[in-house]
Amino acid sequence: MKRIFALFVLLGLAARAGTPAGWLLVEEEVAAETAKPQITVVHFWAPWCPNSTVEHKEQGWSTFIVSNPNVKFIFVTIRSSADGFDYLARQSVGGQDNLKLLHHPNHVRKGEGSIQNFMDIPLSWVPSTWIFREGKLRYALNYGEVRFPMLQQLLRDAADDWAH
Repeated sequence: MKRIFALFVLLGLAARAGTPAGWLLVEEEVAAETAKPQITVVHFWAPWCPNSTVEHKEQGWSTFIVSNPNVKFIFVTIRSSADGFDYLARQSVGGQDNLKLLHHPNHVRKGEGSIQNFMDIPLSWVPSTWIFREGKLRYALNYGEVRFPMLQQLLRDAADDWAH
């Protein structure tokens, strides 16, 4: 029994060996997804944030996710004790095959102790939207509300051969 336990401990350490020290499990999970060959959109949002919620007007995000089935989407709720998944479900966001919902464990909304980096990338604003391809950050929209025609163009640009 001790040998089996030791084996599981070693396997766990080996699985985490490829990630930087100090990363949370949510960061490791997002890093693993963004390392894949597909384009991945990581969207940081909070249910209390008016800029985050206005993006759902007229089914904005749900339509965009469904319209881009070859893109992986990851919504990470940040700076909130509530995960907001019920809110997203009411906006028809959730359950899509190309979508993953995550909740960052740091609930500090602002000031000292609030999340400042994610995967060693500065994260200063809610909402923020990042586009990855093959583990590389291609675009980062760190200013607030996303405009879907612009985001669609950035996805096309990230898919182009020049973006390798």
